[in-house]
Amino acid sequence: MRLNPTDIWYGHDSRHPLTWLLRPLSWLYGAIVRVRRLAYLKGWRASERLPVPVVLVGNLTVGGTGKTPLVLHLVALLRTQGWNPAIITRGYGGRAEHWPQQVRPESDPDRVGDEPVLLARRSGCVVVAGPDRIAAGRLAIELSGCDILVSDDGLQHYRLARDLEIVLIDGVRGFGNGFCLPAGPLREPPARLNSVDLVLYKGGTGQGLGQRMQLRPGALVNLRNPTQQRPLADLSGQPVRAVAGIGDPEPFFRQLESVGLVVERWPYPDHYRYRPEDGECWRGLPVIMTEKDAVKCTAFAEADHWWLPVEAVLDPDFESRLRRMLDQLRVSR
Repeated sequence: MRLNPTDIWYGHDSRHPLTWLLRPLSWLYGAIVRVRRLAYLKGWRASERLPVPVVLVGNLTVGGTGKTPLVLHLVALLRTQGWNPAIITRGYGGRAEHWPQQVRPESDPDRVGDEPVLLARRSGCVVVAGPDRIAAGRLAIELSGCDILVSDDGLQHYRLARDLEIVLIDGVRGFGNGFCLPAGPLREPPARLNSVDLVLYKGGTGQGLGQRMQLRPGALVNLRNPTQQRPLADLSGQPVRAVAGIGDPEPFFRQLESVGLVVERWPYPDHYRYRPEDGECWRGLPVIMTEKDAVKCTAFAEADHWWLPVEAVLDPDFESRLRRMLDQLRVSR
């Protein structure tokens, strides 16, 4: 049986012997991360500040925590305050030969990554992808004339100076076994939270960290014909095939079950590259997938293939605090 790292990091295999074997590498990784961050804090390595403020949405762990819905919520909020935002992102999984590059709604997710295409389709903003966040930021400013940048991920990309850091935590899985990569899911030690501006958690109780962010589902959208929509509850009591190639697919499956759907789980690795053969395997039942998966399946979608949009909902007190911080940012910059 294939070993899934998340089973070791979060699940019933957390005491797997491999964890003990990997601990020395985790200690080494953690030490390197601390030294690298210290180098930027002390000025031994230089961070670069772009001409416009940068708001960064990131996390401490590997895998999905809901950053993309939060980024979409954030750019909408910025517009209500009179900002003109643009988005920069890494373009993880993209096979483009040259970076950075602008991502458009019709861009090929195989070249620029699935999440950037999703952001371009939903945000209405200029989106630029590239591993070098500084170069991506410069291009975004040049293309859009924006007065603020939202960075999707990049908490550990210290070369890019940021004005506001928002960190998302999985409120159910937390920090897993508490180890840094590769023995655990942490990109940085949990103490890093002490230096960020805002902390949110998605799902569960958050274990006393930050304030809650919920993901509110919308109506199902047909992959072939996006103008065709239907309430999720229409399929209550019916069997469906649920497709999810995301960091943590279980919340998606449980969300479908919570409204009465009989879910046949079809999990795939995060950022999985779907092929027409995959679609052929799904025939026989309605298919519901995440929006991130949908951007890669449109070309071979069938009439009963749907994706479920979700919207980030923030606590009113948290949103008020965020608005005040953004107002202060305008004054300070």
